[in-house]
Amino acid sequence: MARPLLFLQSLGPAETACELRWPPDIGAGVEMGMDDHTFRVEGSGSSSRLLFAPCFNVASYFIDRHVPQGRGDKVAILSDGGGSVTYAQLAQGVNRCGQALRELGLGRGDRVLMMIKDAPEFFYVFWGAVKAGIVPVPINTILRAKDYKFMLEDSGCGAVVYSPEFAGEVETALAQASPAPPHALRTEGQGITLASLMAQASDQLDLCPTSPTEECFWLYSSGSTGTPKGTVHCHRDMVVTSQFFAQGLLNVGPEDVFFSAAKLFFAYGLGNGMYFPLWAGATAVLSAQRPTPDSTFGVIEKFRPSLYFGVPTLYAAQLAALENGKRDLSSVRACVSAGEALPADILRRWVENTGLEILDGIGSTEVLHIFICNRQGQALPGSSGRMVEGYQARVVDNQGQDVEDGSAGRLWVRGDSTAKYYWNNPAKTASTMLPEGWLDTGDTYYRDAEGFFYYCGRNDDMLKVGGIWCSPFEIEAKVIEHPQVLEAAVVGQSDENGLVKPAAYVVLKNAAEACDGLRQELLRLCKGGLAPYKYPRWITFVEELPKTATGKIQRFRLRQQPQA
Repeated sequence: MARPLLFLQSLGPAETACELRWPPDIGAGVEMGMDDHTFRVEGSGSSSRLLFAPCFNVASYFIDRHVPQGRGDKVAILSDGGGSVTYAQLAQGVNRCGQALRELGLGRGDRVLMMIKDAPEFFYVFWGAVKAGIVPVPINTILRAKDYKFMLEDSGCGAVVYSPEFAGEVETALAQASPAPPHALRTEGQGITLASLMAQASDQLDLCPTSPTEECFWLYSSGSTGTPKGTVHCHRDMVVTSQFFAQGLLNVGPEDVFFSAAKLFFAYGLGNGMYFPLWAGATAVLSAQRPTPDSTFGVIEKFRPSLYFGVPTLYAAQLAALENGKRDLSSVRACVSAGEALPADILRRWVENTGLEILDGIGSTEVLHIFICNRQGQALPGSSGRMVEGYQARVVDNQGQDVEDGSAGRLWVRGDSTAKYYWNNPAKTASTMLPEGWLDTGDTYYRDAEGFFYYCGRNDDMLKVGGIWCSPFEIEAKVIEHPQVLEAAVVGQSDENGLVKPAAYVVLKNAAEACDGLRQELLRLCKGGLAPYKYPRWITFVEELPKTATGKIQRFRLRQQPQA
């Protein structure tokens, strides 16, 4: 049973230096007459909505309410780098950072790019900017200078804040960007840094009186299909996903400890590792390490989280590691997966090895977090689950007409956490963010009669073999059933007659085992378990698959490779 919704009252005077935009968007969950910075839930099921006061700054709920509610001494952040941060210290750090950004000359709506590792400084910059009316833009921290240069120029940001570990690529991009942002700060180190500016700043910061549908933060899409896109989110969006997914489906509470192997710089990790814990008044465990089986198991055993968030690629690698011995996961009450669909065999083997279900779901940068998901005790292998409360979905054909249950089509979704638009990309905005609030996810799905959704691939990943549509994910799931396979990706390649056929790229647990005999075993597995036309015509063993930082396989890169 979901915990009751908390009603937030205004916790301080509005920032007089910020001009409230008026009138607010009355058609988007705004209720006149409510106290500033409050919200309430209305309706139930897929018809549930949150109504917000016209003046609403989301930092009021996620940051400012905790100390007045007696949570000041509670640990908000634990870090595998050492140390902890209480809710009182977090509020102070947020205020100092917001003041420091304002003193740089940043104002309402200005962007600040964040190339910051998973550490308390990420929280300070993100929430300090939000509270001050500045727009934080978390950026993937493992990109190269050319990628950073694109985002610096595309965003038109007023400042960049980055961890010293990323200085090489970031500073190269700053030197090449035209125009370069007026301000660039390392989080710490020698000279003028974010830390030195925060040390001199006031620990008091008034809330900028933003509206619930005003721009709050951006996320650049992971680029699984090409160039990243700046996705613009509003102040209400994190509240919507927290209420309906974190609270409504995961039943989070202040006793929970969250650990997300997925990093804070993208949508899935941002919720798991930062704003979900803050919503619940819980504790977030942060790790700046690269997520490997050893590092993630080590964090779980040391910090004893109750909620663990991973991606299919990592779960597969962890299963391979568990073959060398058990690890202590006894603190975990729920495992969650997103980023890509979870193969049924990985779920089955995870349950066998750990006794824990993985709640697979689908979310997106545009919708901010998960909108279709399995429930505890009801996880169905191979399915993404059912609708999360507060969201609606349709499966449609290329003309936008609903298809029958059991038929594959384009997945459209609607909910109040959906981004406003893509920055500097009106054509993509128009083709993705459709009338009446619908968003074309770019995924192909079918829904069964019980309301469970099944992933068939990205719209541009679907194959037509012998005139029949074929899901690459179905073939991948079959290949992964082989005990020697770690990962697989299937794309369409042309045969000698120019006809498209499935081609499989396979990563083995032990690369030395690659041989023609194993290739024939995989072919027999596929031919015996799939419709005759679906087996891969080519099987290529590779050391790794091209992926985004979120773990999504970049199949478009595989399609560009000539077949051996």
